[in-house]
Amino acid sequence: MSAPEHLVFITGKLAHARLEKVAATLPAERFTWSIADAGVKVAALMTEEIIKRRVTMPEGATRIVLPGRCRANPEALADHFGLPVERGPDEIVDLPAYLGLTGRKVDLSRHDLRIFSEIVDASKMTPEQILAKGLDLARRGADVIDLGGLPDTAFPHLENSVRALKGAGLKVSVDSFSLDELTRGARAGADYLLSLNEETLDLAFETDAVPILVPMRPDDLPSLDRAIERMERAGRPYMADPILEPIHFGFVDSIVRYREIRARWPNIEMMMGTGNLTELTEADSLGVTALLVGMCSELAIRNVLIVQVSNHTRRTVEEHDAARRVMYAAREDAALPKGYGRDLLALHDKRPFVQTPDEIAALAAEVRDPNYRIAVAEDGIHVYNRDRHTTGTDAMAFFPELSVESDGAHAFYLGGELTKAETAFRLGKRYVQDEPLDWGCAADRTQEDTTAFKAAGPTRAAHTRHSGPEAPAAERAATAGPEQGAAPPETETGTGSGAEPDRLAEPKSGRIVCGRLVPDEERN
Repeated sequence: MSAPEHLVFITGKLAHARLEKVAATLPAERFTWSIADAGVKVAALMTEEIIKRRVTMPEGATRIVLPGRCRANPEALADHFGLPVERGPDEIVDLPAYLGLTGRKVDLSRHDLRIFSEIVDASKMTPEQILAKGLDLARRGADVIDLGGLPDTAFPHLENSVRALKGAGLKVSVDSFSLDELTRGARAGADYLLSLNEETLDLAFETDAVPILVPMRPDDLPSLDRAIERMERAGRPYMADPILEPIHFGFVDSIVRYREIRARWPNIEMMMGTGNLTELTEADSLGVTALLVGMCSELAIRNVLIVQVSNHTRRTVEEHDAARRVMYAAREDAALPKGYGRDLLALHDKRPFVQTPDEIAALAAEVRDPNYRIAVAEDGIHVYNRDRHTTGTDAMAFFPELSVESDGAHAFYLGGELTKAETAFRLGKRYVQDEPLDWGCAADRTQEDTTAFKAAGPTRAAHTRHSGPEAPAAERAATAGPEQGAAPPETETGTGSGAEPDRLAEPKSGRIVCGRLVPDEERN
């Protein structure tokens, strides 16, 4: 049996006790651990220079884990210490999952589901507009750009549109009830044709485009079987789509037909068009999409045709992309689609509150400056600084207690943060001060440089020197050098000594302004 891995967690004073509590739960047969306290209060303020000067690795260390919000460069620290260094989770409570103690390492880089994304009004757009739309859909996760034709609407620029998309390196399908448009699209270089039935199937033998086969009517599976049999005899590629029907108009029966076709033809390529559910059901489309993609995963359906017409399906490409990755990973693990990240959780988080009220109270007792911190727990929103600690559930009700009537910029900032905190509390979402709420794949996440401090927000300059009671004095104190008055670093090894953390350390490498961690060199 191999020796357990020796992890070194680098942290600051405020997080030390919570980190020690979580580390003590790690299985001894897999991990031994040390906590290296860099001698600053707020771990997120640690820089590479501070860590290099203050932290010494204990004997036998095999891996270093930084706090998720620490802006130090892991590669530079790895060169310095001669050990692997990685940025861990943002929240200490997520450390066991990060270390793979949930039973699996999550890999969402793979999938086996091809997304056809339809431009439903392509015939009304110019080739230039179609190309721009196609490139955007591809950026969002689409694999094939589907050009939708409209009944009784001419599409004279079809060929030019196909060529423009192909010239940009995109895969293209033509989706039309018109046999003429399908023929023209195929001759222009389209990769796929939607859709052919047994009466129009001759076109499949006149082109290299791959046809998607459909029944004559949704309930006429024998006609689909006959089209499949003909393609099988010819040895030509194709896909079969039994047609998904809307709820109350044959939905359940159509699901059964997908199962029947898969049972009769276990090895063929299949497609499912999800728009009849996502577009024609006024429910958040993410859950609908997750369920349908789960069905595709079970039935080995490796192609979906999606559409975005209604405003409530505006993220349908991203939703299908996220769902296909989660379902693939779960299927490969022979597992339920649980524990594979937060992309499919838009409204509610599985573990929304990462601190208890008592833990927040302990942190509040450590604060020595007038800047407000905001946290959310099961009992509501907590707002605290060195002078007060208030709890409530109504963002606007805090205003009379915060003493910011004469500081418009600070009041503006706190109003925005508290409103965000109230939203998180009411929905059961994670709240992190100065970070956007995580809406899963329902909204784009902000990309940022994790090795650099964030730029201060636009309200900072207006109230940096007036952010709370006696702020000017705090401002003078904050001009001290980056290590003046800091407690010495210490390293604790094992399963926890139970020692009280040093409560006298006051970091001078930066401070919180409007909730943002601002290093000394950025302050005026």
